[in-house]
Amino acid sequence: MTDSIFTKIINGQIPGKFAYQDEKVVAIHDIAPGAPVHILIIPRDPAIVNANDLTPENADIIAHMFLVAKQLAAENGLTERGYRLVMNNNAESGQSVYHMHLHLLGGRALGWPPG
Repeated sequence: MTDSIFTKIINGQIPGKFAYQDEKVVAIHDIAPGAPVHILIIPRDPAIVNANDLTPENADIIAHMFLVAKQLAAENGLTERGYRLVMNNNAESGQSVYHMHLHLLGGRALGWPPG
């Protein structure tokens, strides 16, 4: 498997602006933000490319990612205002980095439908 840009950031090979880190995930500020707050929550395990790779053995990562997103939303003043959580799966959804990640977006009104 080729290392994604996220794996390289996690491993310190290229810089990233970290918002959160623990033993399971990291969260970084998106370099091309789609909202005033745009943070990516990324599992450290690069083998989970997207939701299609979830199994009963690794599915707990999703709950952890959502709890981290909730914490980061609160830290960024988004809890009451509102925020969006997005996970893209494969090309037609807009996934461009094939290492599972959850987008936390907020800080402005977000239209619907997206994209």
